[in-house]
Amino acid sequence: MKKVGFFRSIHLKFVIIYVLLILIAMQIIGVYFVRQLEDTLMTNYQNSLKQRVNMLVYDVEEEMVRERGKEDPTREEDISDILRDYVAKDISEIRVIDGSNFRIIGISDDSKQGVVGQRTTELKIKRSILLDKEEGSIQVDMQTNKPRRIWVQSTPIHSGGEVIGAIYLVAKVENIFSQMKDINRILFTGTGIALILTALLGILLARTITRPIADMKKQALAMTRGNFSRKVKVYDQDEIGQLAMTFNDLTKKLQEATATTEGEKRKLSSVISNMTDGVIATDRKGKIILINEPAANMLDVSRETVLSEPIVSVLGLEEDYTLEDLLQEQESVILDYSTATEPFVLRVNFSVIQKDSGFVNGLIAVLHDITEQEKIDMERREFVANVSHELRTPLTTMRSYLEALADGAWKDEEIAPVFLQTTQTETERMIRLVNDLLQLSKMDSTDYRLSKEWVDFPIFFNRIIDRFEFTKNQNVTFIRKIPNDAIFVEIDEDKVTQVLDNIISNAMKYSPEGGRITFQVKQEESKITISVSDEGVGIPKDNLTKIFDRFYRVDRARSRKLGGTGLGLAIAKEMVTAHGGEIWAESVEGKGTTISFSLPYDAAEDDWS
Repeated sequence: MKKVGFFRSIHLKFVIIYVLLILIAMQIIGVYFVRQLEDTLMTNYQNSLKQRVNMLVYDVEEEMVRERGKEDPTREEDISDILRDYVAKDISEIRVIDGSNFRIIGISDDSKQGVVGQRTTELKIKRSILLDKEEGSIQVDMQTNKPRRIWVQSTPIHSGGEVIGAIYLVAKVENIFSQMKDINRILFTGTGIALILTALLGILLARTITRPIADMKKQALAMTRGNFSRKVKVYDQDEIGQLAMTFNDLTKKLQEATATTEGEKRKLSSVISNMTDGVIATDRKGKIILINEPAANMLDVSRETVLSEPIVSVLGLEEDYTLEDLLQEQESVILDYSTATEPFVLRVNFSVIQKDSGFVNGLIAVLHDITEQEKIDMERREFVANVSHELRTPLTTMRSYLEALADGAWKDEEIAPVFLQTTQTETERMIRLVNDLLQLSKMDSTDYRLSKEWVDFPIFFNRIIDRFEFTKNQNVTFIRKIPNDAIFVEIDEDKVTQVLDNIISNAMKYSPEGGRITFQVKQEESKITISVSDEGVGIPKDNLTKIFDRFYRVDRARSRKLGGTGLGLAIAKEMVTAHGGEIWAESVEGKGTTISFSLPYDAAEDDWS
């Protein structure tokens, strides 16, 4: 493994973290301390100035309102004398302004006495007099050789509740900022010393942490080479010491686990090679140690609850098999979990996991869902049985009549024609059955094609109904609920004609004398629905979903008597499905049955047509 450089080591990171923490702490403390100290010094200085200004305001106010005689000094002279008494080192200049005309009536600087009597231009003074409030701020004096910060303040003078003037004061504050600069220098020096000490302390502390970590790194490298005998030295009983002890314990357990790795690899390889469907793995005692999600779903169990359970009980084989039987089982085992309404069959293949020495480590069971395959086989057997039965009945009848004719019945002029007519009827029935079977066979083939063309369905439907109405030989009334407007659909005319023939034929067969058959077409957004309703005996509710199955009859005796093959509705279903539609039945016993089917319909194509 590549050696970690000093600038990427955790040692340096610890030191940097310590230094940054102290630096941030010192900076926060320094900024807060300097800001507070600066605010305190400036506030104290302003309060001191304010006290002196208040005393000056009092003295000046008396001189401004005092009445004077002819021989008394002027107001400006008296005020100038007062201002001289208030001159100090930290005060650069004091001016007194008359509030009535904004003229300067006194100044503390003797060299600027020439401005007395002139109007002031200071905005701060005017705002103070007009707004009757004290105005003050720090400014930079650019008139000196070296720019310095000064405090400028204008305080209004009151008399009798009115503002009669203002005192304008300029004070030196640069010495306050000089003191703050010295304090900042001291803090900076202290911060530097603290950082140096922190770095040294961080190096010492980092070594106490990184040294055991470096030992664990060496141990990990040794473990990658297969050496589990080396132990990490425990320096202390703190968290890192506990980590070192845990690391040593882990080394011991890894050493023990290595002994079983070879067997686990073989088990995992067997699971992967057989993992086609559900997979269950057991230990040598036949208890489940692994079950994947497909297997849990097939068996309808929770993966957590079946762990450590015997496989024979989970699969439901405890009555027929033992674990030893399964270990020697070479053939597949069929599990039938079918219910009365839902078939479900599984095929289980077993594979033994064993070492080279022959010692059995466990068992792998691979589950395959063969429900559909079994269902297809059952339907095939049922279909063959139905076809055999349907063909045997007419053939038996024909053989009996032919034997009778061969024995001399052909000489009887009354019996012979009846026997021949019956034989012909049964022959035609077999021909219809074979034709229907051929039709279904064609539809089941992969190359089955429809010859579609656009047809105005109401006209097409009425034409088929007319044909039945002209040839009917029973007293049945036809009721048509078919739109007069054109509805163009793309269909195979021959196939849809056969569908309607089968449905209408059934309706006429089961309609009583004097009954009604209703034909209806409903136009919807994406399909049209065609319905044929009769007033016959109806179909029991339990049989409704089965009438489209091949060879299914509700009343077998009556259906056979009426000449049906049991394939008419099955053929109709296949043809409607081939057109992309659906077919269904609704019935009330004793009141009649309605057979409906839908066909795709596009209104845009209808408009184009």
